[in-house]
This record gives sequence, C-alpha cells and structure tokens, in this order.
Amino acid sequence: MKLNPSPFKETPEEAGSLILERFVPYRLSVLSNTVSRAIARIYAERFDLTIPEWRVMAQVGRHGRLTASDIIGLTAMDKVRVSRAVARLTAAGRVEATSDAADRRRQVLALTAAGRRIYREIVPLALEREARLLDALEPKECQALDRLLAKLQARASTLAPHGEGELAEPD
Repeated sequence: MKLNPSPFKETPEEAGSLILERFVPYRLSVLSNTVSRAIARIYAERFDLTIPEWRVMAQVGRHGRLTASDIIGLTAMDKVRVSRAVARLTAAGRVEATSDAADRRRQVLALTAAGRRIYREIVPLALEREARLLDALEPKECQALDRLLAKLQARASTLAPHGEGELAEPD
C-alpha cells in the first residue's frame, strides 16, 4: 500500500523531523480541543457539566437508551472517562441506569426529566457555536469538510492499536 507523503515541502533542516504544526493528528487534536473548550464553557458555567458528561448526555439524548459500551463506541472516549461521567450524571439525577432486560449484568442509560431539560437547552447553544465556526467556510467547503472528516474517521478506525503504527487493511 502506498502512503501519501506530507503535502508540505520540507526544508533541509526539517527533513525527517516531526513538525507538529503540520502534523494532521496534532492539528485535529488542537482544533477539537479549542472548539470543545469554547462550547464547554457554556455547559460548565450554566449546567455544571464536564466535556465527557455532555458527550454522554448528547449521545443518550440523540439515541435514547444506551449502554456505557455503546457510548464508548460512539464517542471514542475511554472506559474510565465514560464510567466517571455516568457516575456523576447519575448522582446529579440527569441520567438513570436500569438493568437491561436481555442481560441483567448490563446497565442501560437514559436521560431523566432533568437530563432531557438540560439536553434541550444545550443543543441549540452547541448548534449556534458550530454555525459560528462553520461561518468561516463556504457551503461547498462545509460539504467537502464533512466528506473529508468521514473519510479520515473511517481510515483512522483501521489503525492497528496493537501493531507498530501500521495501518490495518480495510475489510
């Protein structure tokens, strides 16, 4: 498989160096952190929620009843982070956990009435922040960005977590 080289021209001094400002995973991480922090200020100040807690609420609010494993799969957050977020949301009365009828060992999460109220208040605020961010792009650029992000996400999911940084071949 041919790997695409970086699109940036290296100077002789940069050859073989990792220039973080040009490294796509780093740039995506910085962008994600910057945007998440901007939105997080809203729900931290108004609703006393952390980023992981909001992500749990957002997924449960969108999909309805989910298990912690479902949330891990949807958000790519680690198990401990999801577990802590769920515990805090449950203690705050925003999420309720019930035993799964098919497998009593599994807990199914749902928003409580208070959780649904908060979800309905945050969604328009989050969407407004997203719109302000995307205002920097033309409509065709937004569509291209959506396609590119989906393509990169699909490719990223093929990265072999146990390998030597090699890409697993897609099925």
